[in-house]
Amino acid sequence: MLRERGLRLTPQRQLILEAVHELGHATPEQVHTYVRKRVAGVNITTVYRTLELLEELRLVNHTHLSHGSPTYHAAGEDQHVHLVCRACGSIAEVDPSVMQPVTERLLAERSFRVDVGHVSLFGECGDCKDRP
Repeated sequence: MLRERGLRLTPQRQLILEAVHELGHATPEQVHTYVRKRVAGVNITTVYRTLELLEELRLVNHTHLSHGSPTYHAAGEDQHVHLVCRACGSIAEVDPSVMQPVTERLLAERSFRVDVGHVSLFGECGDCKDRP
């Protein structure tokens, strides 16, 4: 895909894409840490720019799982809704069909089509909810 757009597949770009696949859900800072363990001299700006490029090419997607940086994951994965525990920070994935009543209603009432791949629901996981 990169070559089709006249771009090179540099070692840094390849490592950043590899990091997203290996880490699952990763912030640019986590990707940067992964890459720097393998190649010194890759700066955080390169990571941000490359992630933006990879998203334009539809190789990665991002979502917001906290107030901080976006979290990236491989675009080839099935769409899923993120469940983020505010207490322990765990992230679980559920099938997007759980959102179907909401997405259908928004489409019918507002002609609004929800991008379920960017949906994150915040709350408490079962383990944290049951703690005293």
